[in-house]
Amino acid sequence: MAAPIRVLVAKPGLDGHDRGAKVIARALRDAGMEVIYTGLRQTPEMIVSAALQEDVQVIGLSILSGAHNAIVPRVLELLREKQMGDVRVVVGGIIPDEDAAELKRQGVAAVFQPGASLEEIVGFIRSSVAA
Repeated sequence: MAAPIRVLVAKPGLDGHDRGAKVIARALRDAGMEVIYTGLRQTPEMIVSAALQEDVQVIGLSILSGAHNAIVPRVLELLREKQMGDVRVVVGGIIPDEDAAELKRQGVAAVFQPGASLEEIVGFIRSSVAA
């Protein structure tokens, strides 16, 4: 049996709403993945450090604060600096379509906006790690 997919779920910035991140974390766990939830108010440095220590394949960022255009590029930059370019970054939250397209251009594997199903998120993570 293959080792479970390891996913770090993080709430970067000053956003204090984590119910959605906890729902996602539970869905990923229920789908057989190992989930590390870092909690609220994480800096990009804290997130990448935890991802390195936990040897994750995926980082899921939940951002509702509107700070995605500042936080996500910094996470991607730190991953490159630490030679962790194989770690996939997925972002969920309230992200306008044009910002989602730009984040993908910068290297984000997927952006899940409000209304995305848990099955869609689980399926994407499974297929992207298998690829």
